[in-house]
Amino acid sequence: MSDSDMSDAATHPIVKRAKFAALALVAILLIGAVAVLVNRSFHARALENATTVHAIQYVTTTEPKSGGGGSPVTLPGTLQGVIESTVYARSSGYLTRWTKDIGASVKKGELLAEITAPEVDQQLYQAEATLAQTASSEALAKSTADRWQSLRAKDAVTQQDLDERLSAYKQAQADKAAAAANVSRLRSLQGFNKVTAPFDGVLTRRNVDVGDLINAGNGGAGQALFSVAQTDPLRLYVYVPQVYASQVKVGDAVSVALAERAGQKYQGSIARTARAIDPTTRTLQVEIRVPNPDGALLSGAYVQATLPIKGDQAATVVPTNVLLFRPDGPKIAVVDGNGHVRLASIKLGTDFGTAVEVLSGVDASNRIIVNPADSLADGDVVSLPAASPGN
Repeated sequence: MSDSDMSDAATHPIVKRAKFAALALVAILLIGAVAVLVNRSFHARALENATTVHAIQYVTTTEPKSGGGGSPVTLPGTLQGVIESTVYARSSGYLTRWTKDIGASVKKGELLAEITAPEVDQQLYQAEATLAQTASSEALAKSTADRWQSLRAKDAVTQQDLDERLSAYKQAQADKAAAAANVSRLRSLQGFNKVTAPFDGVLTRRNVDVGDLINAGNGGAGQALFSVAQTDPLRLYVYVPQVYASQVKVGDAVSVALAERAGQKYQGSIARTARAIDPTTRTLQVEIRVPNPDGALLSGAYVQATLPIKGDQAATVVPTNVLLFRPDGPKIAVVDGNGHVRLASIKLGTDFGTAVEVLSGVDASNRIIVNPADSLADGDVVSLPAASPGN
C-alpha cells in the first residue's frame, strides 16, 4: 500500500466526523430557531389574548324609572317665624338696663329694656312750663273778653274794641292748645324710653348692652335693639318651578324634613301662593305653615319640603351618577344587547338630589351605564352583566 493510500485512509474518519458535527450543529440551530419561533408565537398569542381581555370594559347598568309622575317634588327652604320683628328705639339716649335675653319667651307689651333720655326730660319740663304760662294768658284773655262784652252791652266800648279782646282770647286758647299738644308729644316720647315686646314670641337677638348710646329710628345710625319671632307656627317659603305651578293647591299637606334628623317628618300645609310666576326665575313662590307647638323646630333652620305634586308624566327619572357632561351638552351612555355603546343627548328636568328627570333622549326600555368612564365613546364595546334594579 502506497503512502498516499495510507494518508487517505487516515483522514477519512476525520472528515466523516467533521461532517457529522456540522450536521449536528445545524440541527441544533434549527431546533433552537424553531423553539424561539414557537415561543414567540405563544407569547404573541398570550399578549393578544391579554390585550383583548384588558380592552373589555366591564360596566354596571341600570334602567330608568318610567314617568317622572311617580316622584313627589322636594324643594329646599328656610324656616321663619310666622311673625318676625326687629325692635328699634323710638327715643334717643343711653340704655340703663335690659330685662330679657336671647331665647326668652315674651308677652306682648312686656318690658325689654329702658332708655334714659335727659334731653327729652328737660324738653318736657320746659313744655309743661310753657303750658302753664299759656294757660294763665288764656285765663286773663277770657276774663278780659268777658268784661268787655259786659261793657259793650252798656254801649261803653266800641264793637271794634270788643272784637280785639275776643280775638286775643281765641289766640290765647290756640296757644294753650299748641302748648298742651307739645306736652302730650313729649310725654309720649318719654314713654318710648321703655322698649316693649310687639307681640308674644321668643327673643332671638339682643344687640345692645347697658351704657350703649341708642339712636332713635331704623335709618342712618339707628341700631336694632332686639329681634322677636313668633315660632308657633313657623312659615317656610319654597319656589316651585313653573312646570308644576298649576298643581299647587292651598291647603295641600306638605312633609318637612331636616337632614340632621333622619327619618323624622314634620307635617305642614300650603297657606298661600304668590299666584304669579317670577319672570326672572320662572318659579312660583309658595308659603307653607308648619305647626311647632313643642318648639322642636328652630327658626332659621334649613329644611327639605316635599310637596304633593308630581313630575312630568312624559319624563323618566335616572340616578345622577349616570350623567356624562360633554361640551355639546349632557349625555347618557346607552348600551344595547350586543354591548355596543351609544351616547344619547338628553334634556334634563327637575333635579331631585340623588336622581334627576330626563325629559328626552332615553326611555324606560333603555339600559344605561352607571358611573361611565370619561373616555367612553360611541361604538365602544362593553361587557354586560345583569342589569341592576333601577334607582
